[in-house]
Amino acid sequence: MAILLAALPIVAQEPVRNPHTTPADIEQGAKTFRSHCAACHGFAGTGGRGPNLTTGVFYRGGSDADLLRNISDGIEGTEMPALFYSPDRVWQVIAYLRSIGSGAGKVAGNAAQGQKVYASNGCAKCHRVSAEGGRLGPDLTSIGRYRAAGHLKQAIVAPNEDVRQRYWFVSARKGSQALAGFLMNEDTYTVQFMDMNENLRSESKSDLKEYKVEKVSKMPAFKLKDSDLDDLVAYLASLKGGSR
Repeated sequence: MAILLAALPIVAQEPVRNPHTTPADIEQGAKTFRSHCAACHGFAGTGGRGPNLTTGVFYRGGSDADLLRNISDGIEGTEMPALFYSPDRVWQVIAYLRSIGSGAGKVAGNAAQGQKVYASNGCAKCHRVSAEGGRLGPDLTSIGRYRAAGHLKQAIVAPNEDVRQRYWFVSARKGSQALAGFLMNEDTYTVQFMDMNENLRSESKSDLKEYKVEKVSKMPAFKLKDSDLDDLVAYLASLKGGSR
């Protein structure tokens, strides 16, 4: 009896392992992923609205048990919803994620040089890194965790390809005053936005004239030489500090 009781804690600590890891499971997991997950994580898992999943690093827990829980239940406080499938189907998705999580996404540029490109092009006027810089654009402190190199490059050279609602641009007139800024929220009667001086404003729509919301990016499309672009992407991909 003593031997049996002594063995119980060891049994209880056995890690949960994915029971569905065959090539057929991976293939089925890929189909489920593309039909239910690709809208946010990209068709190949390289990121988009959701994080890049091809690095093999999962910041909400990387064990099989963690992935099963996060995919099945969703992640509170994020846009990640629950996937209401049987555990067998979720295990197949996990098998697929393991198959693509091989550390892909290495970039050709030099991150140290890319930091200089970032500084010389005035990126800090709108973006923050480790609490330094502006707030008009997205915080980039942890962008390397969530976006693959391809998405980072696209955001630099073609920012209008993917403009989230948080960065839609509001313009209006209030009396003789011109108003402009980035949409935070709106309803039938009011609009809230961050103006170009980083002040949060709430206005009644009945007080506004020429009110419009443009679903385009105010970030300029940078025309960098190839080496500078590669370096800048390498720098952004290296930004993995902080937790979000």
